[in-house]
Amino acid sequence: MARIAGIDIPKQKRGVIALTYIFGIGNSRAKEILSIAKVDEDTKVSDWNDDEIGRIRDAVSNFTIEGELRSETQINIKRLMDIGCYRGIRHRSSLPLRGQRTKNNSRTRKGKRKTVANKKKATK
Repeated sequence: MARIAGIDIPKQKRGVIALTYIFGIGNSRAKEILSIAKVDEDTKVSDWNDDEIGRIRDAVSNFTIEGELRSETQINIKRLMDIGCYRGIRHRSSLPLRGQRTKNNSRTRKGKRKTVANKKKATK
């Protein structure tokens, strides 16, 4: 397996697909990296030589990826929560941020249903 940015990328896959295993690299960025490194997109990772892997590592190092990107995202979310904006409040209460309805759906954010007991007033 080739190791790029601390991630073992699969040998049997094409270069474009294999690079997407790195957090922060999608399809278009993978194509961009391979064009910068002058490596064919359709070449499998197992067929890369040491020189090509070195050029790809250099090209990948120009982007924010993996741990640095994850921490940057967490810092941005914390900033939103600290300033108390709408998105920060929604993050804090684990609700959808982008205008989705929450009456029926949004189970991914809200979690498992919590049954609320219906308390009726005692009649006199």
